[in-house]
Amino acid sequence: MIGSMSTSTRAWSLAGLVAGGAGLSASYVVATLLAVRESPVVAVAGGVVSLTPGPVAEFLIGLVGRADKPLLLGGVVLVVLVVLAWSGRLARRRWWAAVAVLAALAVVGGIAVLARRGTGVVDLVPVAAGLLVWVGTLSVLTEPLRRTEEALAAGASEAPASSRRTFLIGTGAVVGVSAVAALAGRLAGSGRRAVEQSRALLRIPRVSEPAVPAGADLGIEGVPPWMTPVEDFYRIDTSLAPPAIEPGAWRLRVHGLVDRELDLGFDDLVARERTESWVTLNCVSNPVGGTLVGNAWWSGVRLADLLEEAGVQDGADALLQTSEDGWTCGTPLSVVTDGREAMLAVAMNGRPLPIEHGFPVRTIVPGLYGYVSATKWVVDIEVTRFADFTAYWTERGWGEQGPVKIASRIDVPRGGSTVPAGRVRIGGTAWAQGIGIEAVEVAVDGGAWQAAELASVPNEDCWVQWLAAVDLSAGRHQLRVRATDADGEVQTGVLRDVLPDGATGWHTIDVTAD
Repeated sequence: MIGSMSTSTRAWSLAGLVAGGAGLSASYVVATLLAVRESPVVAVAGGVVSLTPGPVAEFLIGLVGRADKPLLLGGVVLVVLVVLAWSGRLARRRWWAAVAVLAALAVVGGIAVLARRGTGVVDLVPVAAGLLVWVGTLSVLTEPLRRTEEALAAGASEAPASSRRTFLIGTGAVVGVSAVAALAGRLAGSGRRAVEQSRALLRIPRVSEPAVPAGADLGIEGVPPWMTPVEDFYRIDTSLAPPAIEPGAWRLRVHGLVDRELDLGFDDLVARERTESWVTLNCVSNPVGGTLVGNAWWSGVRLADLLEEAGVQDGADALLQTSEDGWTCGTPLSVVTDGREAMLAVAMNGRPLPIEHGFPVRTIVPGLYGYVSATKWVVDIEVTRFADFTAYWTERGWGEQGPVKIASRIDVPRGGSTVPAGRVRIGGTAWAQGIGIEAVEVAVDGGAWQAAELASVPNEDCWVQWLAAVDLSAGRHQLRVRATDADGEVQTGVLRDVLPDGATGWHTIDVTAD
């Protein structure tokens, strides 16, 4: 009953929540109609990501894995809802204070929107629309509450029935309209669906269908396939709303310490000579034995050819890459021009890149962790010097160069599993991009190292599967693996964390033979 609610703060809190929900819904709808990629809530969450220190981000990723972005968005929404309920309570006694709180929320959202790369005044329109709906709806919903307070203060025994009906009908109507508007915005929204349609219809010339080389996949049950399916390929980036870019709207600027600037569109790029290669990518956040690694068939245009055309000037030692969403990374110039298949990739496993993996164009540089090389949605490459800039992750304590370390992993049996006693097959993967794997060895219970069989691979930039057989007596056992690269360097057993430039150590698991 509104009469009893008026003596508490519940009705006023509800009014604040409902008005705030209407404002958020209006902001979302306007952002959709204007094809603005990020609503204010998403932009605020993105700002939280940008301001989070590297070690904290690493801890959270390790704690919640792929749920980090949904949890962050949910957390931002929860905080906003709490503030909105508080604003309703403030409106009970000080209307101006409630408006000030709503305006402050709008300012935070506006700052977050403008902080994203490529935004302008038009991107503030959803924020302004949300604020107006907030204030207007709060005024309408709190008016019958105010009349109730006045009637009770004047000595009435209960709230006027008309005020009660007005509040309940108004609240229900606002909730209904907000829900319909949000649904309409989703149906209208579009940008991403339009880009997905463009991607589905896109046919890029001279892109080959991938065929797993003979002998590369040993077909060991439990070991991930040698070619990682697109849907299973790991994704680590800072974008809460992946940029949806039409191929016709994409452009790349190559500038800085060059003789000639290049300004390329998508058609310009795909008309150039194509390169294709199997390349394994792995994240610097991948722990020893981790799964943030995948192998794919990449098709694109060699970065070295573009840089040769631009004419790199003396003194340059780095490329500062920038994504459409403002993310940056610094890449050593030497590794892009030393003959490896560093490329602007346009296809993955024979199809145009998925939006989440950088459509329409991303960079691929074998032998480097992604945080210094693999820029999704790349739109700007500046030829420069490491001494003249800092990039997103290096500003958060990560290393500057990021070369991939030798790594090996036991995929079967799984740690903690039970296997039949006797002859047991152990299998997994190993990688050392840019150099290649020469040998893999396994050890049981700290004993002598035993050589494993290696699959054959087409180049040194992709991972290799391995298989070994060991004798396990009944009981608990410890299995470990190490790799040796083609230069003769043996993988170190010294355990180091992923910070500042990648984890080291031998992957070790415990199993029980029964």
